[in-house]
Amino acid sequence: MSTTVDLREFLGAYLAEAEEHLALANARLLDIDASVRQGGANPRAVRDLLRALHTVKGLSSMVGVEPVVAIAHRMESALRSADSGGGSLSAEAVDTLLKGVQAIENRVRALAERRTVTSPPPALLEAIDQIEPGIAATVVDTRALDLDPALASKLAPFELAALACNGKDGRRAMRGDFTPSPATVAEGLSISVVRERVGAIAEIVKILPVSVPTSVGAPSGLSFALLVVTSASDAALAAAIGIEPAALRAIAVVADSAALGESLVPTDGLEVPEEPAQQRHGIVRVDVQRLDDAMEQLSALIVTRSRLARAVAAMAEAGVNTRELAQIVKDNSRQLRDLRAAILRVRMVPVRELLERVPLILRGIGRERGAHARLLVETGEAELDKAVAERIFPAIAHIIRNAVDHAIEASGERVRAGKPAEGTLRITCSARSNTRLELSISDDGRGIDREAVARRVGHEIGATDADLLDALCLAGLSTRDEATTTSGRGMGMDIVRRVVVDQLGGELLMTTERGVGTTFTLRVPLTIAIVDAFTLECAGQRFVVPVSMVDEIIEIDPGMVRHGPSRPGKASPRYAGLVERRGETIPLVDLASVFRLNVAPGGPRQALLVRRAAAVMAFGIDRVQGQQEAVVRPLTDPLVHVPGIAGASDLGDGRPTLVLDLVALGASLLTADDGTPSGRRSQRRKELVA
Repeated sequence: MSTTVDLREFLGAYLAEAEEHLALANARLLDIDASVRQGGANPRAVRDLLRALHTVKGLSSMVGVEPVVAIAHRMESALRSADSGGGSLSAEAVDTLLKGVQAIENRVRALAERRTVTSPPPALLEAIDQIEPGIAATVVDTRALDLDPALASKLAPFELAALACNGKDGRRAMRGDFTPSPATVAEGLSISVVRERVGAIAEIVKILPVSVPTSVGAPSGLSFALLVVTSASDAALAAAIGIEPAALRAIAVVADSAALGESLVPTDGLEVPEEPAQQRHGIVRVDVQRLDDAMEQLSALIVTRSRLARAVAAMAEAGVNTRELAQIVKDNSRQLRDLRAAILRVRMVPVRELLERVPLILRGIGRERGAHARLLVETGEAELDKAVAERIFPAIAHIIRNAVDHAIEASGERVRAGKPAEGTLRITCSARSNTRLELSISDDGRGIDREAVARRVGHEIGATDADLLDALCLAGLSTRDEATTTSGRGMGMDIVRRVVVDQLGGELLMTTERGVGTTFTLRVPLTIAIVDAFTLECAGQRFVVPVSMVDEIIEIDPGMVRHGPSRPGKASPRYAGLVERRGETIPLVDLASVFRLNVAPGGPRQALLVRRAAAVMAFGIDRVQGQQEAVVRPLTDPLVHVPGIAGASDLGDGRPTLVLDLVALGASLLTADDGTPSGRRSQRRKELVA
């Protein structure tokens, strides 16, 4: 009887693990590239890259993705030659290997999207086959190491080279033997525990099993030789292994001290306290679709909770004693909020992982232009919902390409301007609130030429950076006369605004100074599925506004509203006047007039203050009904896509309630009333809809 195995059930696990190993391969290739530019080799990175590709090849073979197997096999063969040659590769070899990893990524992505996985390009395979070590391999004389020949014969060239580098950076090569015994078991020590403890204070070059005479201290006749390079003291290293300091042996280089330098003589450095062994945590890979399903079920529970709350309120109005039932609803709300937080924590990915592909973008652009920008990333422990991260990365990539291709000057120009020859690109990230993240991308380039942009758009641009950003985000705008592989097609900033503002409901800001540099700031929600929101009433209609968009809620007294003189031909009933808040004059917009609803007599009674860049706008409403969690459903139909409408929500009564994006609405109102072509197009669109 034969059994057919459906490999599709392993596809999710394959994609997750392949993505992890390919990310590692890219990171190690960038490490190798940095070493090559400095004129050296990176044998450990070569070995890690080799292992990652070997794993990808094995996984792909298991699920039958033969094109990936073919590419990975060729790359593995080339890397084995480099590994045996001391881990040296040429710059051209690194380029070819990066193309190989990209080809594998494309085919893995095609498999994930259920598309045909194409055969590898013959030219790529031929280029991989021609890879040769770039730098002459370092030959290590094993007799120069105080190491047993039997152990030395089991070490790879790069491992011997690591031990021979004793003393060059303040570290020394050491050997310590761990022998399992009943006494070590009683102390909770095993080779796995020792490996973790030693790895916290030293670089483990190799752990080799060694046969020893059977005794009380070694009942199994087995010991483990740990060969490490460390700057920790003998006492700290011995404590991590669980032996006495006198049992350690220095793998000193036996050579002329004048040639090797006095730094090769093993000495006890400063006392380094032993780091506690890290607690081991289990890691389970979960398909993103399962997380999406869990979030969908949670969304349904939140809607049901809202229905239950409305039913309890109706019973209370009818005179029914609902005190106990109301407490149950309150407890249920707290439990659902905790469940939401737990599911979101599972969906969160570190921002630093999102930015791991940025060095690859910089390297590709730098090699094409012949210039390199120094990258500084400061993300801390910031995290982002995986769905938001996947949407926002294309926007980040566009800004980075523009910075390197347009803003950062050539080395000669920078030196003449008194700047460092190499440009700097800085990415910082911080949590603006518990629901919003702020990501800034800065360069120290030439800044944006306002006059050049004005010539491209065909009209004058306002004096503020917000006006300049609006012009840059016009569809089809490019400051280049000819398109290159990285820019010139007029698609960059338009895509950035669409992703950040339209799709994510976030905010896009910019500051620039000629000759100093430019900073783009992206403020995006941590998640877009379930948000904390205000429920408000306006002209008998109910709307929802995310809490993160609102700076403040104020009460409006009709006597505090000032009405300024209207400009000829510019009268607009939606502007209710000006209100003053702590000495600041703020334009007041009647939300009912914007949506052409019946305006309440006496005007709005409350207002939501919303900030766009440095400008503040007040949206007048009847009243804020309360705050609650809301499930946001996007409106994907282009016929109902209107600026200021982020989606719809069900608050428990079965009726769809519009979710407002007041930041985008404010921007569209300002644009519609100015004299720019974009404003005229916006006004014409409203007339056609009307």
